[in-house]
Amino acid sequence: MPISPAGNSAHARGRSAEHGFTLIELMIVIMIIGLATAMVVWALPDPRGRLLDEATRFAARARAAQQVAIVDARPVSVWVSAGGYGFDQRRQGAWAAIGEKPFEVTSWGRGTSAAVANGGGRDRVMFDSTGFADRPLDVRLTRDTEAVMVHVGADGGVKVGA
Repeated sequence: MPISPAGNSAHARGRSAEHGFTLIELMIVIMIIGLATAMVVWALPDPRGRLLDEATRFAARARAAQQVAIVDARPVSVWVSAGGYGFDQRRQGAWAAIGEKPFEVTSWGRGTSAAVANGGGRDRVMFDSTGFADRPLDVRLTRDTEAVMVHVGADGGVKVGA
């Protein structure tokens, strides 16, 4: 069966289009992959965790310190600095650091700092054996453009708010 020269070239063009992609098709596929990658990156959580989670963790430990003061019938204090926080207990007339979990000295997460009332030092609130605090304390945690407030009330209650 003879093939005409015109038919042969038309057949060859149709065949090459079936076996490859055009430049436009490749550019569209690359654009879709780029958009999908951008959406995934924006959806990834912050590797440092949420600031609210860090504030909640601090508040839970402060509540636990209040409960320890009641159960042990001796004062427990929570100190806060720009770089972290810790817990002390009154023993033999002096403050001694509590070293066991969850009361060991803890640094704030990377990029997080706390606003301290006395400018760079430590601020402290003490829970007495009845669970009341010696004074209210507000700790403002900040990271980038986020801020969360943790309030320790005079009644010993600890609340996390914006």
